[in-house]
Amino acid sequence: MRDDRETLAGKVALITGAAQRIGAEIARALHGEGMDLVLHYYRSARAADELRRELDAQRPESVALIQADLHDTPALTRLVEAATGQFGRLDLLVNNASSFYPTPVGEVSQAQWDDLMGTNLKAPFFLALAAARALQRNGGCIVNLVDIHAERPLKDHPIYSMAKAGNAMMVRALARELGPTVRVNGVAPGAILWPGQGLSEEAKQEILERTVLKRPGTPWDIARTVLFLIRDAPYITGELITVDGGRSTQH
Repeated sequence: MRDDRETLAGKVALITGAAQRIGAEIARALHGEGMDLVLHYYRSARAADELRRELDAQRPESVALIQADLHDTPALTRLVEAATGQFGRLDLLVNNASSFYPTPVGEVSQAQWDDLMGTNLKAPFFLALAAARALQRNGGCIVNLVDIHAERPLKDHPIYSMAKAGNAMMVRALARELGPTVRVNGVAPGAILWPGQGLSEEAKQEILERTVLKRPGTPWDIARTVLFLIRDAPYITGELITVDGGRSTQH
């Protein structure tokens, strides 16, 4: 049986927003394949340290933590420099960090625009540019966490939906700009983990009823999709994989 899987042992991944939720599960999946990790966090220092200790217990000195405010564009270059300085190389950037909350028309502020566009669009773009040279040296790749609402706007979340739409186009645009040495792909989750705010119980149930599988997914569903893109899919670039239980098949 032919196996074209790429060996990930000894390679290095930088994951933004890695301390909790989907980011932490992606970290566990990549670490389990032998990758060394640079885990970015902003305010979740305790959760980040707990994850580092968990993974270092499995393979000592395989995880480094870096704190940064992704709104600080000059800090993005320092983030990459710290990552490459820790392990001497960079093979993967996972743009996972995101802000999510409602911004109903008539109530939205410029500060909310700056925050949502900054974390979901501006920061991933400039971080990708900062990481490009290091990734090119190793034939690396970038994976963005997008959202199904990049194509179907979520009610009362216009700025978030627009930012994710831009993020989806970023995947395709950077695939052209950074090819052939760097592959760029995206994963668009559906109902995986509920946000801490912004959705009522009724809204959650309505979302699940509109999926084909009638149930939420798990962070592992996203992590294994990221793993597929970096390990098993060397001829895929500029693509979005939707992981939403069939939600996108319905209006």
